[in-house]
Amino acid sequence: MIQGVRQFFVEQGFVEVETPALVDSPGMEPHLSALEIHCTLPDGKKKRKFLHTSPEYCMKKLLGAGWGKIFQICRVFRDGEVGPTHQIEFTMLEWYRAHADYRRIMEDCEELIGHLAERVLGRNEISYQGKRIDLTPPFQRLSVARAMSLYAGVDIGRNRDAPSLLEEVRSKGYRFDPDGTYSYDDIFFKVFLEVVEPALGLTKPTILYDYPASMAALARLKAENPFWAERFEIYAAGLELANAFSELNDPLEQRGRFEEEQKLRARLGKPVYPIDEELLGALSRMPPSAGIALGLDRLVMLFCDAPSIQEVLAFPTF
Repeated sequence: MIQGVRQFFVEQGFVEVETPALVDSPGMEPHLSALEIHCTLPDGKKKRKFLHTSPEYCMKKLLGAGWGKIFQICRVFRDGEVGPTHQIEFTMLEWYRAHADYRRIMEDCEELIGHLAERVLGRNEISYQGKRIDLTPPFQRLSVARAMSLYAGVDIGRNRDAPSLLEEVRSKGYRFDPDGTYSYDDIFFKVFLEVVEPALGLTKPTILYDYPASMAALARLKAENPFWAERFEIYAAGLELANAFSELNDPLEQRGRFEEEQKLRARLGKPVYPIDEELLGALSRMPPSAGIALGLDRLVMLFCDAPSIQEVLAFPTF
């Protein structure tokens, strides 16, 4: 699998890069927690570092320095993530293209997964947990709004704030505590995880694209309709494989998002990480770009018909 990944990207003219696993500022996403490390310096003083949750920040710094097409295969670390599809330590594939948007990354994904299926399995059709999935490009492409309407009967395009969305989902029979307080994202993900995600990618992988702006993270908003972000995820048999963006390269907007995420982390009682000032500086030099993070262990699960990530790891951490 790893050899096939490298072959694919080298033939596409990408350069393989290596970035530090120990960083000063890990990913800011409120749902992620980094492993904190205290390093001892020669003078005996301690310095706080984190094991990266993704190489994204460093790879964007390389884009800002002039690199055009780069990829990396590395171990990443996310505290508290243990389960059938999660390990605290796992293998990530990330790649980035300068002067491209998320549509080009969609094409990369279709070509890469098809290439790996032929190389590793010798075929483009697989069976995963009783479901037969055709990996031949093109994959199904489905907007988030369409998926929520199709599988949940919920119109998120017309219900763009928490009160109206809550009223909409309750009218469709979804249960929420009447005394609870819910953000837009809380409401969305309760419905999405309950009924939409399990329905994705059941016969062909699904590229689920254009998330609400509140879920943009580091993605660029759509110029013609900034309620939506140029972000997509790939699902096969209900299994999330990858997360991708047309990358935001406006440092002022990104700083504002980081500050909002810091506030949210504080409200949730989670560690508040420092803003990566070097990254913000690099964004001002970074051309319009797109990139993706793909969980290689989950792709191996799919190819091996393994119900648990532990089954595809020689040395599972937990």
